[in-house]
Amino acid sequence: QLRREARLRREYLYRRAQEDRIRATRPRRSNSENRLLPPELRREALALQRSIEFDDQGAEGLVTQQDDEYRWAGVEDPKVMITTSRDPSSRLKMFAKEMKLVLPGRPAHESGRHEVGALLQACKANGVTDLLVLHEHAGSRVSRGVLRADRSHLPFGPTAFFTLCNVVMRHEVPDIGTMSEGHASRLCPQVCSILKYLFPVPKEDSKRVITFANQDDYISFRCQACPILDHRNIEPSEVGPRFEMKRESRLWGPRMKT
Repeated sequence: QLRREARLRREYLYRRAQEDRIRATRPRRSNSENRLLPPELRREALALQRSIEFDDQGAEGLVTQQDDEYRWAGVEDPKVMITTSRDPSSRLKMFAKEMKLVLPGRPAHESGRHEVGALLQACKANGVTDLLVLHEHAGSRVSRGVLRADRSHLPFGPTAFFTLCNVVMRHEVPDIGTMSEGHASRLCPQVCSILKYLFPVPKEDSKRVITFANQDDYISFRCQACPILDHRNIEPSEVGPRFEMKRESRLWGPRMKT
């Protein structure tokens, strides 16, 4: 198993290095050979150029195939594993259960009985796309203590670490109904992808809205039900849980703290 993991990692790094090498030598090779495109390709390229609309982001939004870990997002639904630290408090257990209800696709829930390294290997072997580890700050087992969330995208990362504050559990939100189940810089789009692709492609008739709002480097999480009243109006209502996150660090690869 260790040899297989090392081989896959070497192949992944080799493909990235190969892409970088081709991208660096392509302009120099074109200038040295001084070749023109065949006439039929030139005519086809000009026709395509006249027919397309220049409304994309241009080269700013382009990433290499190996650097874009979410290039297959939307093809298959994410498969998420949620686990907690060892000996979790009752509040942390409740928060993990509520996060299981928030994420669609019936994510697996494991209560921290195994080491993170062994859990990562099991997730890779069973096709899990994301591992979400919830744990508490040392000694803060209080009503509104500081929680942490570590999220790793499998099999090759990235891994992001978040601190959760102002956590309000679902059962602390008054007058709510039952929970529905099944439902600038280069770093900024990656953090958006880390959070966004925990969820599958939304359905047209979906009535639940998950919000990650960034304000002053704090990411506010909200879960709301939005029944449609008519073709112009909706009536959003919070169903919980809600919390604030602040990104602490990001690492390459699926590395979690054991």
